[in-house]
Amino acid sequence: MSFTKWIGAALGWSFGGPIGAIIGMALGSMVDAVSDGKERPFLGQDQSRQRQRTTYRSRQERPQTQSGDFEVSLLILASVVIKADGKQDQRELDFVRQQFVNMYGKERANHAFKLFKGINKQQIPTRQVCLQIQRMMDHPSRLQLLHFLFGIAKADGHVTESEVKQIYTISGYLGISSRDYESIKAMFYNSSDNAYKILEIDKNASVAEIKAAYRKMAKKYHPDRVVHLGKEHQEGAEEKFRQVQEAYEKLQKEKGF
Repeated sequence: MSFTKWIGAALGWSFGGPIGAIIGMALGSMVDAVSDGKERPFLGQDQSRQRQRTTYRSRQERPQTQSGDFEVSLLILASVVIKADGKQDQRELDFVRQQFVNMYGKERANHAFKLFKGINKQQIPTRQVCLQIQRMMDHPSRLQLLHFLFGIAKADGHVTESEVKQIYTISGYLGISSRDYESIKAMFYNSSDNAYKILEIDKNASVAEIKAAYRKMAKKYHPDRVVHLGKEHQEGAEEKFRQVQEAYEKLQKEKGF
C-alpha cells in the first residue's frame, strides 16, 4: 500500500482541526505526499468541509476513535514528550518505532515514521491538539495514550523532571484526572506505595476498600474497553490490566486476605 493510500485510509476525525493542520504540514514536507497524477494527495480533499463536519459531530456526539486517529495522536504527542527535555534520545525514538512495529507491522510502522519525521520538525500547539483529542476520543483510549507516553519517557532508562512535567500537562489537557495520572505513572516507578497508587487508594484503605478499588480499576483498564482501536492496541491495554492485577495481589499478601 502506498503512503498516500495508507494515510487516506487511516484517519477519521483527526483529519480536521489542529491535528489535521499538523498532518498537512508534515505531508507538505514529504515527496511521497504528492501524487503522480493518478491519485489525489490526501490533504487535497476539501478539508474545510471535513473540519466543519467534524466540529458538528463533536457537538452532537463523540465519534468512535479509529485506529488511525489513535495512531496519529500517538505520533504527535510522542514528538512533544521526546522533545520535552530539550534533546532527542535515540533510545526514545527507537522505542516509538519498535512499539509501532509491534502494533502495526513493519510496513505500516515505516509509513508512520515518514509522517513522524514531518511532525517532529514542527512546533506542536500542545494544548490545542490535546483539546481536540479530549473532545473526540473516549476516556479509555486517552488513558492508553498516557500509558504509551510514559513508556516513551522511560525508554532511555529514566524519566526526567521535564518529561514528567510535560506528560502531566498533557494529561490535564486531555481531561485525565490526577488519580488516573498517578495510577498510570506508578506503573513505571518502583516504590513502596505503588500498588496503592495504581489502585487509586490511600495506604490506610481497608480490605473492603481494596477489593472495591480492584474491581473498579479492573473494569477501567480492561482491554475490552479499547477493542474499537483494533487488536494492535490490545497488548498495551493488557499490560495496564496486568499491573492492576499485580498491585492487588501484592496488597493481598501484605494484608493477608
